Amino acid sequence: MARRESPNPSGSRNTLRAFLLIVAFSLIAIIIYKKYVSPPGYTDIPKELQINYVPSDFKINIDEENALAILSNPHRYRKEFNNLVYDINMSILYHVANRMGLSEEDKGRLQEEYEKHHPYLRNLYFHDFVALKDTTSNLYQTWYDNEGSNAIEVLKEVAAKYTCFLVTQIMTTLVPTKGGSIYAKGQSVDTPCGVAMQEALNPLLSRLKERAAIEDFSRSRGLLQEKVEKAIAELATMEVRDKKGLNKQLQTRVLGFAVSSSDIEVSAISILKVGFRLTDYFDISLNPKLGIVTVTLPEPTILSHEVYPKIDKLDIGWMREVKSIDLNKNFNALRGEFRREALESDIMDKAKAQAIELMNTMFTPAIKGMNNRYNLRVQFRQVAEQQEFNPEYSSSTYDYENKD
Repeated sequence: MARRESPNPSGSRNTLRAFLLIVAFSLIAIIIYKKYVSPPGYTDIPKELQINYVPSDFKINIDEENALAILSNPHRYRKEFNNLVYDINMSILYHVANRMGLSEEDKGRLQEEYEKHHPYLRNLYFHDFVALKDTTSNLYQTWYDNEGSNAIEVLKEVAAKYTCFLVTQIMTTLVPTKGGSIYAKGQSVDTPCGVAMQEALNPLLSRLKERAAIEDFSRSRGLLQEKVEKAIAELATMEVRDKKGLNKQLQTRVLGFAVSSSDIEVSAISILKVGFRLTDYFDISLNPKLGIVTVTLPEPTILSHEVYPKIDKLDIGWMREVKSIDLNKNFNALRGEFRREALESDIMDKAKAQAIELMNTMFTPAIKGMNNRYNLRVQFRQVAEQQEFNPEYSSSTYDYENKD
């Protein structure tokens, strides 16, 4: 009796798996061939519709100082503002044309094509720029002046609205398209809009913003110095209070025997202030390359020292050993001890730490307002050695007269 063989399911699966592998390898081979093996320029797109991107550096001849002056007062320099818009847009268009490898004939048509759009674009730029600048003017009407940086931010916002539209309109006029699309190859391929924004407009505005930040800092330097001086005088002064006492016994001896004695007990409260004498040295500087605003202060010093003495006990013998000079010496001895302990403590380091914290708290927002890349650094400079305090010649010594 003949037996019927049932179909082998595992064999069918192996056949399907082999078929899928063959298809996958075929697709990979086709991709590799087209990308690496096929002759250069092989494509199903007609050659006249292909754009070959080439390297090109963005070049623009704009006087940055004049540009900032124009942007700071567009109403006064309306004609110059229109010319600035013209120069910026033409520079962007030429850069895109160079990157796309357009012929000299096509690049020669750029100016003619752009001048069809310039009359309405210059008005759009001006009115949008003025409107945005007016609404954001309160940002720089503070004690520091970042009007230049603010104007560049406004220009960036306005230009971003119209640059892609302009570039697309001009390039699709000069370059053949297929269904509205441009077929490109070569190095660093990007859309004309992407080339215009990333390689031309953004670097240009970054350069202008760096220059604007420097000019803003120059205008605000005096205001910054005034605010730093006020903050240091009012908030960066540290006060040290202390209290000490001194006992002394004076005797009068005759032939080695004490015939009279006077006892003195004095105490004093000390109020010592440590801070910074900005008349000795003070400077604010900017390093635009490193993006650091440096505030340089003198080393902290004792600004004032008041001693309030009190005679707790004064028992004068019959020979009156106590004279006014004795009291002054005692008070000045206490003063010197107060000062010595203050100098040996960490009060100077605390004063520096407090000044640094104060500067960072008050002025970091202002520095960031000028340019977000800037950072604040506080440093201290040793000035010429100050004259040491001498209680003997101090105008604050005390003179007491004993009365019967």
